[in-house]
Amino acid sequence: MKLLIDADGCPVVNIAVKIGGKHRLQCVIVCDTSHIFQNDYAEIITVSKGTDSVDFTLVNMVESGDIVITQDYGLAAMCLVRKAVVINQNGMSYNSGNIDLLLHSRYIIRKICRSGGRVKGPSKRTVEQDKAFEMKLQELLCHCQQDVFL
Repeated sequence: MKLLIDADGCPVVNIAVKIGGKHRLQCVIVCDTSHIFQNDYAEIITVSKGTDSVDFTLVNMVESGDIVITQDYGLAAMCLVRKAVVINQNGMSYNSGNIDLLLHSRYIIRKICRSGGRVKGPSKRTVEQDKAFEMKLQELLCHCQQDVFL
């Protein structure tokens, strides 16, 4: 089991690696050349800028049972197909019950933007969101590691 982080625009990279390290989990940060990460514990993979270059690199690395952190619904859907556990930066789990609706909402938002409309962006990140993410990741790692030993 690995912890794979889509680090393009991810506000919880350091939190995720810290928790992954405590659980002695292999951590992989995947980002493009517009981001610079330095971490003594995690493996950092930097790919060329390009549409979905990080997503395709990450999805080609993911295996069944891995944990993926991303806010990208498309990447989440591809990782779910590969039987990964996928959460976003706020600790929300992506699953077969919510991914279709999330992808559809992304489609609608893009359609609105293409036609000249505007949608409100995300609000400023809070400490509570970081704590919710941390709790969810801890819970997942404890659960997944128990399954490994059973």
